[in-house]
Amino acid sequence: MAERIIPEAVVSRIRADAFRMEAAGASTPALLEWIYEERLFKLFVPDELEGRMTPLPEAARIFERAAWADGSLGWLLAIGAGGGFFSATLPEAEAQRLFTDRRALIAGSGHPSGRAKRVPGGYVASGRWKYCSGSTFATFFTANCIIARDGAEDGEPEIRSFAFMPAQVAIERDWKAFGLQATESHTIVVRDVFVPDALTFDIRTEPRYDDPVYRYPFLPFAQVSFAPVVIGLGRRFLEEARELVLPRQAEWTASNPARFERALAAIASAAERLEAASAVFYETVDSTWAAYVGEGALAEEASMQVSLASCEAARTAVEAAHAAFPHLGMSVLMEDRPANKAWRDLHTAAQHSVLGETAQQAG
Repeated sequence: MAERIIPEAVVSRIRADAFRMEAAGASTPALLEWIYEERLFKLFVPDELEGRMTPLPEAARIFERAAWADGSLGWLLAIGAGGGFFSATLPEAEAQRLFTDRRALIAGSGHPSGRAKRVPGGYVASGRWKYCSGSTFATFFTANCIIARDGAEDGEPEIRSFAFMPAQVAIERDWKAFGLQATESHTIVVRDVFVPDALTFDIRTEPRYDDPVYRYPFLPFAQVSFAPVVIGLGRRFLEEARELVLPRQAEWTASNPARFERALAAIASAAERLEAASAVFYETVDSTWAAYVGEGALAEEASMQVSLASCEAARTAVEAAHAAFPHLGMSVLMEDRPANKAWRDLHTAAQHSVLGETAQQAG
C-alpha cells in the first residue's frame, strides 16, 4: 500500500526538491498540494469527515516510506496525520467544520505549557508551545492548558485541550535544528484569547467514532507513528552511504586495499541489524493490532511489547548509522550530500522523547 500511495515517480520528485526545501525551511506548494490530494494528513480522520481512515500498521508503513523519500516529509505526515486522533473527541459540530477542509492540518503540542481561566461561555487562554510542526500552513492549532483555579491549588491540576484558530496564534520562527529543517516546527504563542467551550476537549473522553485507532492508547500510538520515520531515515542513510563508497573503489583500493571492502561490509552489517529490528517492530505492531481489534483493548503486556519494539527499532537505526559513518570518508561531512542530510534528519527524529525516554524506562 505504501508503494502505491508514494510511488517511485513521486519519490524522485520529492528528492529533486529536497535541498531546495531544506534551504527554504519549508515544503514546496506542489508537495503540499499532493499531500492534500492524497489526504495524507487525514489517515486517521473518518470517512464522514472526508478522511482516509487507515489501520495503524498500514499508516506506519506509509510514514516509513515517506521518511525514506525525505525526512521532513515523513515527519510532517506522522505528526500531521496524528492530529486526526482529535477528530473523535472535539465536539461534533466543530470537528465537522474543521476536519472536512481538504487542507485540514493541526499543528500544536501536548505539553501543558499554557494556562486558561474559566469565563462565561468558555475560557481565556495564554501560552507558548515549542516544536509545532507544520505551523505556517496549519488550518488550526491544538495545545494543552492548565486550568487556573480560584483559591488553593491543592490536588492534581486540571488539564484541558484547546483548539485555536490561526488568527489567534502568533508564530515565532525559531526552528533552527540541524535536521528536519523543512518541517516548520516553530513555536506558537497565544495571548489572552477567548476559546468557546465548543473548541475545548479532553482526549481521554469516549471517542465518538468506532474505528479502533481512537481507542488505542495514545503513547504507543505516538511510538508506532514515530518509530517508522526513524527506520525509514536509517534505511535512507545506509543506502546513501553505499552510494558514497562505491565510486571510491579504485581510489581507496590503490592506497589501502582493505578499506573499500571494510566500508561495504560495515554498511551491509548495519543494514542487516536495522532490517532485523524493523522486522520485529512490524511483527509486533501487526500481531498486537490484530489482537487489539479482536478483543477491543490493548493488553498491558502488548502495550509494553509495542513500546519496546518501537524504541529498539529507533535505537538500532541510529546505532546502525553510527556503525557505518566512520567508514565513509570526508564526503559524508558535506551538507549538500544526501547521506549527510539523512544523517541529520535521522538524529533529529530519533531525539523525540517518546522514543528516547521510554526506551530508558522500559530498559
